[in-house]
Amino acid sequence: MGDGPVDPRRRVPRTDTLLADPRLAAASATLGRDRVKSVVTRAQERARRGELHPDDVRDAAVAALPAPGPRVVLNATGVVLHTNLGRAPLSSAAVAAVVAAAGHTDVELDLSTGRRARRGRGALDALAAAVPDAGAVHVVNNGAAALVLAATALAAGREIVVSRGELVEIGDGFRLPDLLESTGARLREVGTTNRTTLADYAAALGPQTGFVLKVHPSNFQVTGFTSATPVKQLATLGVPVVADIGSGLLTADPLLPDEPDAASTLRAGATLVTASGDKLLGGPQAGLLLGDVALVDRLRRHPLARALRVDKLTLAALAATLHQPDTPTRTALHADPGVLRSRVERLRDRLGADGRKAEVVPAAAVVGGGGAPGVELDSWALSLPERYAEPLRTGDQPVLGRVVRGRLLLDLRCVPEEADETVRAAVLRVHGDD
Repeated sequence: MGDGPVDPRRRVPRTDTLLADPRLAAASATLGRDRVKSVVTRAQERARRGELHPDDVRDAAVAALPAPGPRVVLNATGVVLHTNLGRAPLSSAAVAAVVAAAGHTDVELDLSTGRRARRGRGALDALAAAVPDAGAVHVVNNGAAALVLAATALAAGREIVVSRGELVEIGDGFRLPDLLESTGARLREVGTTNRTTLADYAAALGPQTGFVLKVHPSNFQVTGFTSATPVKQLATLGVPVVADIGSGLLTADPLLPDEPDAASTLRAGATLVTASGDKLLGGPQAGLLLGDVALVDRLRRHPLARALRVDKLTLAALAATLHQPDTPTRTALHADPGVLRSRVERLRDRLGADGRKAEVVPAAAVVGGGGAPGVELDSWALSLPERYAEPLRTGDQPVLGRVVRGRLLLDLRCVPEEADETVRAAVLRVHGDD
C-alpha cells in the first residue's frame, strides 16, 4: 500500500522548536518561560483541532503574546496604596482624560488668542480650587522632586533645619538626608530621634538658615516617650516653614485623624506644603507644591523646574481626579466591611464544590504607600491554601493576595466589584490544576 496523506495535526511544530524562535525566546526572558509555553500550547491545540494550519502556529503564538508594558494586576492584598503595584489606580474619569490627551492638546496654548498660555492651567486651577488656603500652586513629577525643588531654590549653599526624628528613608533605599544634600543644601539636625522641641529649632536658626523643614514620617511610627513640634509653633520662628505631608491628603479625613492634610497645614502657618499626587489624593504620580504666592512663583521660575515638569497625560489625569474626587482609592478606603464580607461569601459560594478549600475570614487592610502608618481597616478575605499564591500571581490575569501564616488571603477591598467574577475564574483555574 502506498503512503497516504500525512495528517496535518502531525505536522504541528514541537514545543521546544517553537520556544527557540527568537521572538518567543525574547518573550520568555521577560514574561517567563512557563507563561510563554502556555501560549504556545494553546496555539498547538488550535492546530490539532483544525482551527489553525500547522504552518501558522508559530505566528499565532507570537500574536497571542501579551502586549508589552506593565500588566494589569488585581490587587487583593488589602493594601490600598501598594507601591509595587503603582500606588493609586486612576478613576475612569482620569483614564478617559489621559486617552483624550494622548493626541494634540491645548496644554500650553490659549485657543482664544492663539498664543502661548500657562502650561497645565486646568490642573493647576483645579488644585487651587481644591485647597483655597494655598495662595498659589505648582506641580512637578513626584513628591521627592517637589522637595528637591524647594531645597534647591531656597537653601542651596545654606542650611535646612530639620528634626533628627524626621530624617526618613523613602522607597527603594532613598534617604531624605541624601536627597536634600544633593541639592547643595546643608542639614542642621536638631533634637533627638524621639523628642524635638521648639527651643531646639530656635537655637539652630541663623543667617545661613534657608528654611525649617517639617517631615511627616508617613511610613512608620515612633511611640512612647516622644515629643514633636507642630507646624503652628514652627511658624512663630520667623523663617519659612516647608512641610512635607507626604501622602497627598488635601483636606482632613475623619477616617485618618492623624494624617496631615494640605489645607490644615497651610492654615497652621506653613509657608509651603509638598505632597504626592498618587497616594491619598488617588491621582497620577506627581509632586504638589502649595503655599505662599511669591515663594511658589520663585519655585516655578527656577531653572530646575523645567527638568521636573510633568507631561500632558499627568496633567490631564490630575485635573480629572481633582474634579471628580470619588476615586478608587477613596472607595477602597471607605469600603463597608459588611459589604466586603458579603462579596467574599458570595465568591466562596460561587466556587461550588471547589469552595471547600476556601474560608471566609476577617482581615486587616492597611493604607500603605507611605500613608497613615498604624491605621488598620476592618476587612474580610477569602482564605486559600498558600500554594495557590504563585499560580494566581502568574496567571493570564494576575491576582495578587497576601500570605499570612501559611494561608493565602484574597481581600476584595481594592478589587472592583465587577472584577469579582475574574477572581472566581482565576481561583477555579488553580483548583482545576490542583
